[in-house]
Amino acid sequence: MSLEVPIIILILAIPFYFLSRWVFKKIKLGNERNRKYWAIIPAVVISPILYIGIVLIGMFSMTYYPNIDFDKQKWEENQEKRYKMSKNIIKSEMLIGKTKEEVIELLGEDYHTYDDDHIAYDLGFVPELFNIDPDVLDIYFGNGIVIKVEQHRT
Repeated sequence: MSLEVPIIILILAIPFYFLSRWVFKKIKLGNERNRKYWAIIPAVVISPILYIGIVLIGMFSMTYYPNIDFDKQKWEENQEKRYKMSKNIIKSEMLIGKTKEEVIELLGEDYHTYDDDHIAYDLGFVPELFNIDPDVLDIYFGNGIVIKVEQHRT
């Protein structure tokens, strides 16, 4: 554990200590002398819990990204942000039943070919913890038409 963690917890504990003393005074818990000792307990218990909550909120907020509807112009302009549209492409099944030429006309020429029945488009880096690999949109063909579309990390 690094040094800043106890310092942050101590900074969080100080206001909780004074708040606890004030609350104990309002509810007339103990006398003035032992009230200051009783106020340490909630400060010591609540501060680490609050610190963990702040860290978790920070982690979840870093991994959030909006899902937007597919827009051909945005798809072509910003290849690193395509992941925002991938969920819409997959859920709406907009590519299912289209030919390879129709898919290329809609999504562009910048795809990777794995074989005749499998192409992939780069989506960029999806905001996730410890994500070091970009995602791709895999498009599978059967009898010349799209049968499956999925997203995966490379």
